[in-house]
Formats: sequence, structure tokens, C-alpha cells
Amino acid sequence: MALITVSLLAVGTTRDTGPLTQGDRIDAITKRVACPTCDGESVFVSRASAAEAIRKQVAREVAAGEKSDTEIIGSIAQSFNAQILLVPRATGLDSLVWVLPIAVLVCAVAGLAMAFRKWRRQNSAGATGDDFALVNKLLADEVGVDPTDDENV
Repeated sequence: MALITVSLLAVGTTRDTGPLTQGDRIDAITKRVACPTCDGESVFVSRASAAEAIRKQVAREVAAGEKSDTEIIGSIAQSFNAQILLVPRATGLDSLVWVLPIAVLVCAVAGLAMAFRKWRRQNSAGATGDDFALVNKLLADEVGVDPTDDENV
């Protein structure tokens, strides 16, 4: 389980599927940035004046080609003094926001499966041949069926 978790973290944090054109890059950045005056909308979707100003700023900075996407988002965050990320970053500590709940769920399910298997083994390991014979005799007396007869089983 730990190997799978580490593998998923490694793939998720090193994956780079950046946009190809400047327009795609502008769209990708504005989809990740929240509108500072709207409730729950991205700059990409919003038509508020603040969102328009941010889109223009992003377009200027992308056209200049001097900053990475992360640096552009950082400069916008400094301008508005607010938490503007709609989606946590896929690197460092922020990636744990995405991966940790899934890893905990997988480990919990695996732990329960192992516990149930252990309990089943312990319960069946304690039964002897005499115990099975007693159960078969009681079933035969109760139902009136011979439990050793293959047609009735």
C-alpha cells in the first residue's frame, strides 16, 4: 500500500501537461484563480471588472514570457492579498490534500480485509471433527435431512 501511495504521489507531482499556446496558458491560469469579488467563480468564468483586470494582467505577463504560471499566480495573490487558488497546487504539501484521504481509505479497507480474514481463520481453526459431526447431527435432527447425503446439500 505504501508503495502504491508513493508511486501515485511521484507521478502526480512530476506530471507536466502544460498548455501549448499562449491562449491555452492564459485560460489554464485564469481557471485556477478565483475571482476576488465573486463567490465561487473563477476568473475565467466571471465577467466582473476585477476578473477582467486579472485576465488582462495574466495576458500581459504570459505575453512577456518572463514568468512561470506559478509566479504569475503568486503576483496576483500579492496584488489582492487574498487566497485566490481554486485548486490546491499539485506539489509539496498541497498534494497531500488530494492524496492523503485516498491513501487513508485504501489502508483502512486493506486493514479491515486482513482483520476479517484473521478472524475467519481463528474461528474455523478452533473447530474439530467432533464439532462438525455434532452440527451435522443437530441439523439432521432439526430438519429431518441427512446432511451427508449429496442430494440434500
